[in-house]
Amino acid sequence: MPISTDAVRLSAVPLFSGLPAEVLEQVAALLRPVSIRAGDVVFLEREPGDALYVVESGSVRIWVRDADANEVTLTELAPGSFFGEMAVLDGGPRSANATATAEGMLRCLRRQDFERFFVEHPSAALTLLRNLSARLRQTNQIVSQQVTRNANVVHEQRLSRLDTLALAITNKVGSVGFFLIIATWTIVWTGYNIIASSLPGLGWPPFDPFPAFVAYLLMSNVIQILLMPLIMVGQNLQARHAEIRAELEFEINERAEKEVVATLRHLERNTQLLVQLMHHLDCRVARVEAEDRAPAAHVHGTD
Repeated sequence: MPISTDAVRLSAVPLFSGLPAEVLEQVAALLRPVSIRAGDVVFLEREPGDALYVVESGSVRIWVRDADANEVTLTELAPGSFFGEMAVLDGGPRSANATATAEGMLRCLRRQDFERFFVEHPSAALTLLRNLSARLRQTNQIVSQQVTRNANVVHEQRLSRLDTLALAITNKVGSVGFFLIIATWTIVWTGYNIIASSLPGLGWPPFDPFPAFVAYLLMSNVIQILLMPLIMVGQNLQARHAEIRAELEFEINERAEKEVVATLRHLERNTQLLVQLMHHLDCRVARVEAEDRAPAAHVHGTD
């Protein structure tokens, strides 16, 4: 009997590849079509998971929101891909959002049919586990890239223009170059006036006579008065920088803890599914062995 078009399309999906034609026909009969347009929401995070979806045509974006409420794309699914299997496996809520990015067609497999299919076909369940592991690895990579943020960049983004100016001035003031300028100015200014005041025969007119140095003291006091608030502003900005760094470190630790918990949950779900598969395979093997022994006993009995 020729295989149907729906069964042929299913054979191209990794989850169903390698299944016999009659099994593909059975699965094709269980799948119901769902048309999608660009921008359509297939499901939202934390919604109950009641079905698995196969992308027949079009494309679907799987995404979540990070701690800053920004959308983070986990993957873009092309035709032949499937999604929504995690919530169907454990009966929990959806762990991500799914949005159509191009017009196309999905095939929906309900949870009851999903569970019955994988119990009857353990090889497909093993394929599902491989895909889960690959997606978990991909998600971990994306999260690790999103977790770490540069404290210097965050600090600069929060600075006002006046803060930026004050920070630039205090950075210059705290440099060796500024110290050399002040030292050179002091030596030249005081040295010239000391020599001019002490040796009038040179004919150098002292513009700030020794030992009072009235003009020098006035200018140095004005510089100190102006720089003191700037130095305090710089210290406050540095303290704010340290606070931002501490906040980011706390955020990183918190996200890392959540990611470890999520990873352990994924591993636990995969382990439970493997145990179910092994139990199912043991039952099938025992049943086959019992069927093989029965004809043999019948033959011995007739002898």
